[in-house]
Amino acid sequence: MTKKRLNRKQERLERERRLKKKKRKRIIIILLEIIILAGLGVVAYGMFVMDKMDTTTLNKSDLKVYKSTGDYTNIALFGLDSRDGELDGGVQSDCIMVASINNKTNEVKLVSVFRDTLLKVGDKKYGKANSAYNIGGPTDAIALLNRNLDLDIEKYISVNFNVMADIVDDIGGIEVDMTEEEVEWTNKYCGETAAVVGRAPKTTLSGSGVKKLDGIQAVSYARIRYTEGMDFKRTQRQRIVLEKIVEKAQKANIITLNNIINSVMPQVSTNLTTGNMFALAAHAKDYKLGEMSGFPFEVTTCEKVKGHKGSYATAVGLEKNVSELHQFLFGKENYEPSKTVKDISDEIIELTGVDPKTYKETTDYTYKSGGEESENSEQ
Repeated sequence: MTKKRLNRKQERLERERRLKKKKRKRIIIILLEIIILAGLGVVAYGMFVMDKMDTTTLNKSDLKVYKSTGDYTNIALFGLDSRDGELDGGVQSDCIMVASINNKTNEVKLVSVFRDTLLKVGDKKYGKANSAYNIGGPTDAIALLNRNLDLDIEKYISVNFNVMADIVDDIGGIEVDMTEEEVEWTNKYCGETAAVVGRAPKTTLSGSGVKKLDGIQAVSYARIRYTEGMDFKRTQRQRIVLEKIVEKAQKANIITLNNIINSVMPQVSTNLTTGNMFALAAHAKDYKLGEMSGFPFEVTTCEKVKGHKGSYATAVGLEKNVSELHQFLFGKENYEPSKTVKDISDEIIELTGVDPKTYKETTDYTYKSGGEESENSEQ
């Protein structure tokens, strides 16, 4: 009897062990199914988001990519002066930026290229930096940056500049410290911006100090070019607005972010793949906005350019400025620019007479831009 009871107990324990094992297997299978479904959901959402955008494929051989910058991902950002929604060319790039991501530290540095900068826009032609996008879309615009600045940019994001109005409204506005002159010009620009975007600003600004701007006001503020500093200060204002947007977007909830995606993506053109998007999104909360600057670092206006009409922002020695750029973005001390950049630098001196050794005697306006500390930068 005792032996039978022991056998029954052992059989019961064995059945319980098998049941627990089956239960564990079922739980594991269910968890795997949930993970797979969640993964498929993320991929489906990613494809849905990508489907909303104007995605393109660019030929790398046309981008004039220079040698690799190492542990950095460099992306060209273009804000387009597009009144009718054109994103792939035929419009001027009102805003030209290089976003450089340090893949080790997740620090992001921004450089704004002054749109009127005299650069080599083709194999032989010189012109304003913003004309490249008009001539050949993102391919020519990226090639301009790589050719003149010794960069390895392959990816870009272009947006209708007025999409900024939608983003700012979606995140509830941004706060900016403004001068009285900036307030006056922002109000003046609001009429034109409102006509293009299709809605009016919520308030009229007055006085100087910290102001809460809605979308129309933020775009108008970023487009001012008639204050002291002209286009040089304008690019600084664009960087300020972008910084404020990033600051609030990183704290936004999922509903707000989804609203931004729905309103912004149809007005975006990019050659980032779904994989690129996921890789960037995975670190979105970790990115820290670091120093920002305008380029060229040392620049002057020149109205006497051989074979050209109008006023041009002219680097006071492109070669020297490119060397400073690589130190600023990538920490490279005493960077020696390529022969291509040196040749372009010499040709610009020939076209303008703006020589680093004598420029103070030949120009009437100079501007020294430099690294601006983001509010999010670590001190």
